[in-house]
Amino acid sequence: MANTSQTRATEGTQVPSRPQSNATVDYATLGGVVGAFLIIITAMILGGSPGSFFNLPAILIVIGGTFLVTTISFTFDEVSRSQKTMLRAALYQAETPGNAALQVLFLADQARRNSILSLQKHLKDIQNSGFLHRATEMLVDGIAPEQLEAVLEQQLIATQNRHQRSANILRRAGEVAPAMGLIGTLVGLVQMLSNLEDPSTIGPSMAVALLTTFYGAILSNMIFHPLAAKLERISQTEAIVNQIYTIGICSVCKQENPRRLEIMLNTILSPDQRVNYFD
Repeated sequence: MANTSQTRATEGTQVPSRPQSNATVDYATLGGVVGAFLIIITAMILGGSPGSFFNLPAILIVIGGTFLVTTISFTFDEVSRSQKTMLRAALYQAETPGNAALQVLFLADQARRNSILSLQKHLKDIQNSGFLHRATEMLVDGIAPEQLEAVLEQQLIATQNRHQRSANILRRAGEVAPAMGLIGTLVGLVQMLSNLEDPSTIGPSMAVALLTTFYGAILSNMIFHPLAAKLERISQTEAIVNQIYTIGICSVCKQENPRRLEIMLNTILSPDQRVNYFD
């Protein structure tokens, strides 16, 4: 049964707009990260000495070491871009597959009623949807169906590869952070054992030893691994959305019946996302 919220767009209306939540913060991600840190900070405060959990040498070893070691497996540019993907996981402008299906069905209906060239006036309505906008531009430019399908499939694969590479970088950083914490622990222990005759050095050395492990565990289990998992989920959803765009635009290019397109798209969509555009 189609979701009752997925209704037909009337003739002459704009392309179904992207969800209003696109420009908003993903509260599931932010709430989880902020909430987890608040719990830890609260425990520090209740312990009575939150300042003892700050140690600059430990921070340099874990954060600086994690960044530099991760660049060994990748490049500086890739690691820098992965920092943007961390923000993307929290502020991702989600597009639902159901709404993507409505968009391409509207375009298919308009092309069937008027012409493919008539879709040019709708380009401004989908300019925020990069993949669909580029696909529609190529469609209006009159590219051959076989070439259009090949180009869109290549773009789809390239997009998935970029997302997976970013997730891999975050996962690699999640593996390196605890290792850097262990290295920092060894550094602190060596410093402590080499200066046992001076009791004043035991405390700072032990702080480095313990806090590097603490920082490494936090970075790995509260930031890098959760964000990598979130990016992979986002990538899977975006892959479905782009697949819908590819099928829809190629169907319009081949001048197929939009009702047939609706049936094809509903085989991809989950039951709660299926559309009922023409009935």
